[in-house]
Amino acid sequence: MSKTSSFLHPRYWPTWGSIGLMRLSAWLPWRMKLAVGKAIGLLAWRFAKRRRHITETNLRLAFPELDESQLGRLVRDTFVANGIGIVETATGWCRDPEHLRHRVTFKGEEHMHRAMAQGKGALIIGIHFSTLDLGGALHSLFFPADVVYRPHDNALFERFMTRARSHIFGKAIDRYDLRGVVRRIKAGHAVWYSPDQDFGREASVFAPFFGVEAATVKLTAKIARMTGAPVMPLIFHRNPDNRSYTLEYLPALENFPTGDEVADATRVNAVIEAAIRRHPEQYLWLHRRFKTRPRGEPGFY
Repeated sequence: MSKTSSFLHPRYWPTWGSIGLMRLSAWLPWRMKLAVGKAIGLLAWRFAKRRRHITETNLRLAFPELDESQLGRLVRDTFVANGIGIVETATGWCRDPEHLRHRVTFKGEEHMHRAMAQGKGALIIGIHFSTLDLGGALHSLFFPADVVYRPHDNALFERFMTRARSHIFGKAIDRYDLRGVVRRIKAGHAVWYSPDQDFGREASVFAPFFGVEAATVKLTAKIARMTGAPVMPLIFHRNPDNRSYTLEYLPALENFPTGDEVADATRVNAVIEAAIRRHPEQYLWLHRRFKTRPRGEPGFY
């Protein structure tokens, strides 16, 4: 049986339904997109108790100054923002991003032009905002880039996702394919890479993130060292009007890497943290960012 025909098996029917709903939501009027996304977020906030616990734990750690009322509002706003992010992802994957050009403001383009003029490619520090995939689509209107990603466990959804991203990015590279990343950068490409998730003890060092020791991947500094490419922080978020977006390149990290893995990881975390603090509800607090703990320290979740 071919791979395509195997996708007709009943076990993939829910996936086909999800793909169909994503394609449909991508073509909804803007106000309806927001309403659908908000509804998804509120349903998840109400019924996804495990994810709500993870989100509450993360936000309590990251923002200890919040009282219970403030924390509760931020948890709810986070679910709403991430619900809207699902519809935004569908839009980024299923529509030509050109139709959103009027909704995006791009700042700091001169920093990326300066970096690419060096002829060494670039390593883009992306962040897991709810706008991640739509941000990639909008970014493609201004600069081409490859992307490092985690393959999906569902083979049908993986094919759908990979095909969608192929229209946005030049090449999708498996996160474990270090040689592929280095090869593309050395060929002069910009590669979008998000180092803000917990990849486990072996791949990480512990560095502060919102004042909490967090397992932080060493790969950012390693890639920069192997390629000599400038490391470019990219910030992107949905604006308060919920109708427009801002993407902004910051200047390339200077004197990076230093050779001190903890110092380099701390610096990357500081850049990411500062970006998140602008719009904390738009970050993907639903994942266990502080899952891996220093030896002997109890888990948070």
